[in-house]
Amino acid sequence: MHLAVLVFASAATMATYALDNGLMRTPPMGWLAWERYRCDIDCKYDPKNCISENLFIDMADRLFEDGWKELGYVYVNIDDCWSSMERDKDGRLQPDPNRFPGGIPRLARYLHDRGLKLGIYGDMGTHTCGGYPGTTLDKIEIDAQTFADWEVDMFKFDGCYSNALEQELSSNVKGFERNGPPHWLLMQLVNYTKLGQICNLWRNYGDIQDSWSSVLSIADWFFENQDVLAPAAGPGRWNDPDMLVIGDFGLSLEQSRSQMALWAIMAAPLFMSNDLRTISGEARSILQNKMIISINQDPLGIQGRRILKEKSGIEVFWRPLSDNASALVFFSRRTDMPYRYKTSLTKLNYTTGSYKVTDVYTGQTDVLKDSTDFVVSVNPTGVVMWYVSAPGKLRYHPILWLDALPSVGGNPFQ
Repeated sequence: MHLAVLVFASAATMATYALDNGLMRTPPMGWLAWERYRCDIDCKYDPKNCISENLFIDMADRLFEDGWKELGYVYVNIDDCWSSMERDKDGRLQPDPNRFPGGIPRLARYLHDRGLKLGIYGDMGTHTCGGYPGTTLDKIEIDAQTFADWEVDMFKFDGCYSNALEQELSSNVKGFERNGPPHWLLMQLVNYTKLGQICNLWRNYGDIQDSWSSVLSIADWFFENQDVLAPAAGPGRWNDPDMLVIGDFGLSLEQSRSQMALWAIMAAPLFMSNDLRTISGEARSILQNKMIISINQDPLGIQGRRILKEKSGIEVFWRPLSDNASALVFFSRRTDMPYRYKTSLTKLNYTTGSYKVTDVYTGQTDVLKDSTDFVVSVNPTGVVMWYVSAPGKLRYHPILWLDALPSVGGNPFQ
């Protein structure tokens, strides 16, 4: 079981900090093994799904051949259980020789030849969460050099089998500067200013599971704590609510659309954890939706917020975007039937006049005057998501808005 102490950091730059390393100016996108494949190492009886170089080559081929890479999904990230149980004679981590017979360097070259990037996993404790060798303080420099020698592009640093003191000491060790230094992440202790200086992204919450209750609990926590979290995010530094489980087993079509929409509003990293070899057409269309991806990847990099929480079970989320545009999400917590939600852009504090709205899932467009009431029909556990084009400047500049955040659940336009 992973802890909520997961941290991502770049392994591609030498002796620089995240805000200055020029990396991940928009949320990173790709594929990550953990939620779907966990610690399956049974390659004898489950060769298609075990943690092995074949699995990561398969996913790299799918990203490269099936249109994912062109949309921005470029990372293929190894999670726990990749290594041998023992370090080599020189004290270096080494991959399991049976499951990764070509070694990590060959896998990295395979990805790089296809314009993809490789991520790998480690742990600041004595062992990883799966029981494999960890990167304790005395091993940081040798492990950093090993990952650099292997040409790994991203490093995920976990916190199992460590304590708060070890986590804090790890953040001050220079060994991982070439890889993006490690950091601890316990919500009550987080110094987001420092965190944003040393990591490109960080996990804020427990592991996502393949269930709607898990997705909803993560989204609720993020938006209940939006006053703290939203100011921490920006180009090169991202809050990470964890993986997209769209295309797995636990979400309905409506819930899959909801996760994608809410993750886009949160400016979240988009790491799929699914089987790209067998993914359904419906799941693929959600994950490859160009308009939602463009919202997620908006260069302003401002994390969106929940602006209304209605007694009816409808919630409204808003994110400012480049070119005087914005994104609106109408989300239903209801489980009974589609709900007809009546409002107006004026009630949502759009005051410039007329706006062009595009439904990102249907492609339907309309022009709405700010004072005109409209009705959106939102399916149970589903969303209606709009891209809103504003003809003039926004009433409130988004940067100023972030400097003076309202209370949780409040309206950012007031």
